[in-house]
Amino acid sequence: MNRIKQLNICIDIDGTVTEPYYWLKRANAYFQTNLKASDITIYDIPQVLGVQPADYQQFYQRYGEILHQESKMRPGASEIVHKLYDAGQKIHFVTAREAKMDKVSAEWLAKNNIPLDSLTLLGHANKVGKAAELHSDVFIEDSYENVIQLASSGFEVLLIDCNYNQGSLPVNVTRVKNWQQIYKIIGRKANRPEELRSAD
Repeated sequence: MNRIKQLNICIDIDGTVTEPYYWLKRANAYFQTNLKASDITIYDIPQVLGVQPADYQQFYQRYGEILHQESKMRPGASEIVHKLYDAGQKIHFVTAREAKMDKVSAEWLAKNNIPLDSLTLLGHANKVGKAAELHSDVFIEDSYENVIQLASSGFEVLLIDCNYNQGSLPVNVTRVKNWQQIYKIIGRKANRPEELRSAD
C-alpha cells in the first residue's frame, strides 16, 4: 500500500475559493457600467471597467470589506479543502489582499467552514517568496500572471479556469475546471486512491 504523502497546499482566495466575479454587481452600480462575467477577459479590473486605477482603489477602499464579506463560495471548495485538511494535508491561504483585510478574510473562511493551517495577506501580488517559505508542493491560483511567475520559479501550480486567465501554460501548470478536479490531482500526488474514488 502506498504511503500517504503530506503536502503543503497553498491556495489563493479571490476567484479561487470565492466565485470569481463577486465584485461585479457592486462595481457596475458604482461606475454605472453594465458588464457581464463573459466581458471579464483580463485580470486588470480597472482596465476592464474603463476607469483609472485610483478611481477603482477609491471604490475598493469604500466597499472592499463588504465585497469580501458577501462573496460567494465556489462550488465544492469548502468540501474539498475540508477533505484535504482532514486527510492530513497542510492548507495555507496566500492572498494579495492588504493586511487590513485580515479580519474579514479570516471571518469569511470560518463562516464558510474552511479549515486552514495559516493565512497570509501579502499586500502585493508576488507570491513566490511565500510559496518558498511554505515549501509549497502545489499552489492553487486564478491569476495567469501569478501562475506564470510561480511556475517560472519552479512551483507546481493548478490554475482554476476563468475567462480572464486564458493563455498557454508551462509544463508545471495544470488548468482545472473545478474543485473536484483539484481533489483528484492532489489525491494522486498524496498517494490516496481512496480519496480519488470518493471524489467521483
